[in-house]
Amino acid sequence: RKEFRYYQPVHDDGTMSLVGHLADISSGGFKLDCQQQIPVNTDFRFRINLTPEVADKQFMIFVARSRWCRIDPLDPCAYNVGFQLVHISPDDFEIFNRMIEKYGSAHMQRNIDLRRSYKW
Repeated sequence: RKEFRYYQPVHDDGTMSLVGHLADISSGGFKLDCQQQIPVNTDFRFRINLTPEVADKQFMIFVARSRWCRIDPLDPCAYNVGFQLVHISPDDFEIFNRMIEKYGSAHMQRNIDLRRSYKW
């Protein structure tokens, strides 16, 4: 997993409501910082707007499943939510991996011991 350095909002594709912001990312899933609690083991159809640096299209849509939800250790009014990729097109998966390379950082700014307890 890599910490995500870009302030990337993630929206529900059906309602276009903001679900959260990418906090860390890997090829199998990601963590969102959210303002509300997310039910576990629920599939979501997400939309992420893309930058020209990673794609030649404006957005991608994919399905991810919530795997865990915890109160943020630094902000008790926020939640950290882990998601597993469930369905993503091969082309969008390539874009997802470009996002990891472009905006992911191995440097963890938060408590690393706490992050190790997260399970994808």
